[in-house]
Amino acid sequence: MSSSRILLIIGGGIAAYKSLELIRELGRRGIASRVILTKAGAEFVTPLSVSALSGEKAFTELFDLTDETEMGHIELSRSADLVVVCPATADLMAKAAAGLANDLASTTLLATDKPVLMVPAMNVRMWEHAATKRNVARLRADGVRVVEPDVGPMACGEFGPGRLPDVSAIVREIEAALAPPSKRLAGVHALVTAGPTREPLDPVRYISNHSSGKQGYGIAAALAAEGARVTLVSGPVALKPPEGVTFVSVETARDMLKACEDALPADVFVSVAAVADWRPVKASPKKLKLKGQGEAPTIQLTENPDILRTLSAKRKGRPRLVIGFAAETHDVEALAVEKRARKGCDWIVANDVSGDVMGGSENEIFLITPDGTEHWPRLAKDDVSRRLAARVADALTGPNPGLRLAAE
Repeated sequence: MSSSRILLIIGGGIAAYKSLELIRELGRRGIASRVILTKAGAEFVTPLSVSALSGEKAFTELFDLTDETEMGHIELSRSADLVVVCPATADLMAKAAAGLANDLASTTLLATDKPVLMVPAMNVRMWEHAATKRNVARLRADGVRVVEPDVGPMACGEFGPGRLPDVSAIVREIEAALAPPSKRLAGVHALVTAGPTREPLDPVRYISNHSSGKQGYGIAAALAAEGARVTLVSGPVALKPPEGVTFVSVETARDMLKACEDALPADVFVSVAAVADWRPVKASPKKLKLKGQGEAPTIQLTENPDILRTLSAKRKGRPRLVIGFAAETHDVEALAVEKRARKGCDWIVANDVSGDVMGGSENEIFLITPDGTEHWPRLAKDDVSRRLAARVADALTGPNPGLRLAAE
């Protein structure tokens, strides 16, 4: 990492002054900074200050003849290992989310082929505005890593989320983004389920739920990034399977159970799918006429197989680590603790789905293990995925007594 280089884009806002400290702290760790200073950012820090700390000129104009001749915004966008936007203003994020390119910063973000890390800072009302939330979700869906802002008093006198995190925390985020994949799960087979199941009533109707599959697909991708051989068994979702995984598409709970059993043996099983608990005893081969019949039709239901409990209870070929998910709307932690015991799995990842979690881009979870409960703050689903993959690697490949398996 000592030879790493970032491209730092400094947006406008009082928090821009912290970018100078960030450049200095990164330099102490051997991470060089090349800087784009926006017009608004230059109202708070000067190009001279940026140049003095970074050791290079600050780039400010898209249509600068000298800069375009010597470097060019295309080359500038690809000359670093990581692009960092700090502070990332609401305006900068909106431009990036919409794909606009009308200044040096936005053009560079659109032209880069490198990973992008955004560190937002703005007024609490701006951060909580529906447009900003929509833009953050779009950026995260596009693969941009957006850091959650801190909560606290602001220069404008208000209090809430929107403060730029401490420089030390930003440095840690940058170092994590620059770190090469650990590949600690090389040789490990991970089996992951994702999405909903569909239980047919007739050829056109079915019983299902709102699961988008985003969290399961993210976990499959994160485990693959750690070096695992991943089998992803997915119900019907509008997502492209992650690269490098073995993908199995299913419809019903029974299909999913069979696909999981066919994929064994596995070292870790992560049951993320929102499996329908019930199915019709018999699906009609013809479209049912449900209206105008005088009385509401009676549909007889039967319980679906419990995939998590089935794999947890296997005497032969049970995965070393079985992780379930608990989607709850109330008493999240208590119900998850009870579910872990009832299902016989090692860990439970519990989340509150009373809001927009199913289909959204963020999750706030409790990780329930034999040693207790670990609360994770609200994070992007991709960040939850990476964090869980790291926990799996700790459990399977290294000593971590705080996260030991139930069988140990």
